[in-house]
Amino acid sequence: MRKERDLLGEMELESDYPFGIHTKRAIENFNFTSETMNTSLFQSVIMVKKACVRANLSADLLDKHIGDAIEKACDRALAEKIVPPLHPFQGGAGTSINMAANELLANYALAELSEDYGRYDIVSPLGHVNLSQSTNDLFLTACKHSFLVVLKELHRAVEALLDALQKQEQNFSHILKIGRTELQDAMPMSVGQEFGAWAEAVSRFRWRLSKASDWIREVNLGGTAIGTGVNADDDYREAVINELRIVTGEPLTRARNMVDATQNGDSIVEIAGLIKSGAVSIKKMASDWRLLSSGPLTGFGELILPPLQAGSSIMPGKVNPVLAEAAEQVAIEVMSADARIATAVSESNLELQQFMPFVAHTFLHSAHLFAGLIEKLSQFVPHISVNEERLKSFVASSYAVATLLAPTLGHDKIEGYITAAKEAGVPFANYIVQQGYITEERLKELMTPEVMASPGLPL
Repeated sequence: MRKERDLLGEMELESDYPFGIHTKRAIENFNFTSETMNTSLFQSVIMVKKACVRANLSADLLDKHIGDAIEKACDRALAEKIVPPLHPFQGGAGTSINMAANELLANYALAELSEDYGRYDIVSPLGHVNLSQSTNDLFLTACKHSFLVVLKELHRAVEALLDALQKQEQNFSHILKIGRTELQDAMPMSVGQEFGAWAEAVSRFRWRLSKASDWIREVNLGGTAIGTGVNADDDYREAVINELRIVTGEPLTRARNMVDATQNGDSIVEIAGLIKSGAVSIKKMASDWRLLSSGPLTGFGELILPPLQAGSSIMPGKVNPVLAEAAEQVAIEVMSADARIATAVSESNLELQQFMPFVAHTFLHSAHLFAGLIEKLSQFVPHISVNEERLKSFVASSYAVATLLAPTLGHDKIEGYITAAKEAGVPFANYIVQQGYITEERLKELMTPEVMASPGLPL
């Protein structure tokens, strides 16, 4: 065992415990459930710490042997992907997370120097590891970096889904079906056009994601507590953003107004809103799949979704659209995350966004979840097929051709023909051929995607 002391007193820790007294207190204070902070967020914290120690070395603010040991400690922490068991919902604006990183890196640096954990007189969590920093610039910068990483993950998944949808748009372009408005029969369209509309919505989401990263590349690192940069050496401030770019591989820049960047999170809210817009599109698409595949014998039964698992413990042979259902639930989670993020950011008081741990956890959880779902959907879409015979029967029995005849014969006259066909108990298309209003050959020419699902006046 070893003893550590802080503002509140002493505590005994295991001699090989890699964190310290501040981390231990935070674990005890916020021990609500077994849920812990996101791994990628703590990795980003360590990356920013590495940039800071390199900037401190370049500014001659750290003894080289201590700075080198801290940098090697950062590399070890990144390689091990270690995460302190801190609850994601915590007070202190991220101080507990920052202190966990400070203590971990100090102890790993001590090990690098062949010293025992806890010898903070040699390597200090605050005096050395946290030199030139505050939680308020370090943690917010780490949050933005972790957001950039997950946005890339999400963008890659969306690219894959878009590609799958566009291929199905081509595959099904020759198949005619009846479109529906307000769940009632409308005009014909091709199945390819239906997939094309879903693809276009996903394409817009991809475009929004490509722009979203630009809005959070500005960071407040070097601004310390409230953005004024107090206790941060000028040479360090000049070096730290460049070191951050090198360590992270991201084109991060210093915010034009560091005070503003420390206290205002509207750019994060905007990006959460953009992700919500994608969730709306995905939910609508998944809902359409469930409806179009319903039945399959007594519902729409137009799309055939890949069967993934047995659907009932009592009804043999039943298969449910489980991935589409899961997709809608994930979309609901993402949409609600947007509201939670906006509320938390709006609670920022004066010079600080004190609920950033909650914001970061919510953003990363929902974005990782959404990216994983979309990747799964991209593998699912190529296996969706179409019940062509059912679609043909729906087109043949519909009043779709009536709309094509209306500009030539008149709306009122066509309504009269529809009424007469109903009374005769025959499909409208059959009725108008029987009555000699159109030839069977001409009707066949009309009932194609090129005519019925295209702009212009076919007659």
